[in-house]
This record gives sequence, structure tokens and C-alpha cells, in this order.
Amino acid sequence: MARTITIDPVTRIEGHAKVLIDLTDDDSVESAKLIINELRGFERILVGMEAAQMPLITARICGVCPSAHHLAAVKAVEAAFEVDPPPAAKLQRELLYMGHFIHSHAVSLFALAGPDMIFGITGQRKKRDIAAVVEAMPDVAKKALRLRTLGQKLNELIGGRGIHPVTAVIGGMSTRMTSEKLGEAKKMSAEALSLYNELAPKVKEMFNNLIEDMPTLSCASFALPTSYMGTIKNGKVNFYDGDIRIVDNTGKQTAQFNVADYTDYIVERPVDYSYTKPVFLKKPVGDNDLYRVSVLARLNLTDQMETPGAQAHLQEYKEKYGPICHLTIMQLWTRLIELQYACEKAVEICNDSALMGEARVPAKVKAGRGVGHVEAPRGTLIHEFEIDDKGIVRRANLLVATQQNYEAINRSIHQVVDLLGADDESLLDGVEFAIRLYDPCLSCSTHAVGQMPITIDVRKNGSPVRQIVRKGVRWLKFS
Repeated sequence: MARTITIDPVTRIEGHAKVLIDLTDDDSVESAKLIINELRGFERILVGMEAAQMPLITARICGVCPSAHHLAAVKAVEAAFEVDPPPAAKLQRELLYMGHFIHSHAVSLFALAGPDMIFGITGQRKKRDIAAVVEAMPDVAKKALRLRTLGQKLNELIGGRGIHPVTAVIGGMSTRMTSEKLGEAKKMSAEALSLYNELAPKVKEMFNNLIEDMPTLSCASFALPTSYMGTIKNGKVNFYDGDIRIVDNTGKQTAQFNVADYTDYIVERPVDYSYTKPVFLKKPVGDNDLYRVSVLARLNLTDQMETPGAQAHLQEYKEKYGPICHLTIMQLWTRLIELQYACEKAVEICNDSALMGEARVPAKVKAGRGVGHVEAPRGTLIHEFEIDDKGIVRRANLLVATQQNYEAINRSIHQVVDLLGADDESLLDGVEFAIRLYDPCLSCSTHAVGQMPITIDVRKNGSPVRQIVRKGVRWLKFS
């Protein structure tokens, strides 16, 4: 008999969502959907507000990736006002952003995906959380949490606040870099890089053990050939600035454009089962309009990183898995490569003498359309504002990474259920794992530790058959 299974909520992700899986009579997957329940409404909230306040207000969208919204917004307003910040301001922003990436990728690898890599995805669920990681690998956990802290402290040092930074203003940064602040940033960056070098071999070992224990996760059936999109500057991956590049599933470039032209290349399409609107290629490649963003995408569309250690690491990865890889599980390894890049890039910026220069230029209100973007840890983030001659926002559009990966997440859920089976335990374990690989951000900074509450409703022909409920939860705030 056909049945419907609901997993609610999905755990160890930023935010709350549920999964709905429709199975056929023979238990094969008919459809799989991640249903995001939160209605944020920020695009409407922003209308009527002062454009100059966008960097502060949009940072409140999320406590996990506020720095990404802070910088995307300030760049969008600057584009509308036709103002170009001085080099020192851009370097300060980029240093702030490296701290954000260090923090985010460390949390993702060790607190969210770490339990999967250490204990496997089919082990006892009560042992698969950050508390169990601390118990099983205290030295690794201590260093990982310190690395995460250093990223957050660097973000706070330059951004003024660890969560919801305030220092990026229209025309640059609110203050110049001081010698005292630079000294602190150098110490933090150097320690972060040192910790990364100690932790990276262990992460690779954990990752390889997961592959060996569950080879199906690296088989062709869990690959998802798509196009990929990300930001390139001078031919290399850049998180803060550059053009947007799209490549097809062979790695061939199909487009490269300024973010102001994004509506010529990608399009949002609302769905009736979720508040998140998936995004597709406006001009499909062949008959496929699906693309992905984030760590795997960024490293699929380039052969070059800006720092030497990350470049060597990228070459090692590509020698093993090829110039372009469609294995969704490789988002774990590629996140590790980007974590190295962020640590190395922070050290480089701290040693750039231009960082001490003038940090702000005057900006005047000007009516017009402004589009800004950055590469958020989870993928390309775009802010678009239409501003009137009084500096008031009249229209806003925010295109976040999870939207762009939304349809790919659904397809990965479908694949993992096919691979691991449709029994209750496999659904709980495999589906959550597939979603966590994308590290989706659902506008929430609270994660659960220990036993997680999940409800699975099983139905046949529309009638309930049984309900599986797991109770009990403890909460941990990472921000």
C-alpha cells in the first residue's frame, strides 16, 4: 500500500523544518520534499525603511550568518548610490568575513557533521551529538571549539559585534584599523591556522572512515550531476567580491556575469508546500535547469584558490575525484578546504599594509537599483534594493543559498532513501544526513544536543497507521 512518512523536525541544522516522503506500494520513493515552515517576510519588512540601515537590519535575518547579510546589503546600497569604498575598507570587510567563515565551517564540520563522521549515520542516535564528540575525542573537540571561537572573535573584533556586526557602513567601514586591533587580529589568525593544521588530518581520517563504513555514500547513485554557480575573482574563488560564474555538469563555463544581471540567468519559482522558493537556471543547459551553490559548487567551478595551502589541498582533492565531482558527500571535504583558505587568507590580509589606510569615503543618496552579493558559507547570497531619491527602499529581493540548493536537497533526500531503505530507522538517519550535507540555514542559531524530538507519521491511503515519536531534548546555542 502507498504510504506517506513525515519527519518533523529535522535536526542538527540551522532552523526547523520537516520532511515529507511519499512511498509507493512497493516502498520505492515517489517524491521527497523538505518543507520549511518559517515565514520570515523580510522582503516586505524592508520596504519603507532607510536604505542606509539595510546592513544593520538585514543582519538580523539570521544569527548564524549575519555577516553575510551585513556585507551583501552594504554592497547593494553602495551599488545604488554609486560609491566605491577605499581598499582598506574592503580589506577590513574581507578580514571580518574570514572570521565568519572560520566560525561557520568549524561549527558545521565538528558540531553538526562531526557526529556523523565519528560515529557513522546508522549508529545509536543518542551517541551522535556534539556532547558525544567531546566525550569520545576531547582533544579534537577542544581544539575545534577553540577554532570556532577564534573565528567568532575575529568577526567581533572587526565587526564590532560577534552576532549582527555593525561596522560596515555605506562608503566603507566606521573606523580605521588601529595598530592594537591589528595586533589582536594577527594573533587570532595565526592561532586559527595553527589549529586548522592540527585538526585537518583528523577530519580527513574521520571522513575516510565514514566512506569505508558506508561506501554507498560515495557511489554513483548518491551523485547528483547539476550545473554549479559561485563567485570568481581573477580566475580564483573569492568569498567577498568578483563575477558570478556558472558551469555545467562537465565543468564547462556556460555564463560569467556581474551580479547586477542575475535575473538574466536565474529565476525563483514559488511552490505550494513551503515558504522557500527554489531557484533554477533561467536558460537551462540542455533539458536541465538545476544548479547548486556552496562549497562543492565553488570548488567545481575553479582549479585555483588564492592561498598556497588551500591550492595544494584542492589539487589533492581533484586528483582523487576529478576536475568536477557530483558526489554530495564531498561537501564535507570541500568545506575543509575552504576552512583552510579562510585561515590562510586572514593571515595574508593581516600582513597587507593597505589594511591601515583610510576606511571610508563620503556617500550621497541616489535613487536607483542596487545589487550586491557575497559567497555565504552555504553559497551565493544576493541582495537587491530599489531605492527612491529620499533614500527609502521601495522594493527588496533577497536570494539566499538554501533557496538555490532547495530542489537539489529534495533530490538528495530521494536518493538516500533509495540507497539506505525506507524502514523507519533508515529514514531518520539517512534523510537527516543528506540534508545536513548542504548545511542549510533556516534563520535560526539554536541546535539541539542529545536526544532529538522527531515525529514520523505513517499513512496508507490517506489514513494514519502509526506514529513514531522520540521525546526529550537539551538545547545548546552556538552563537
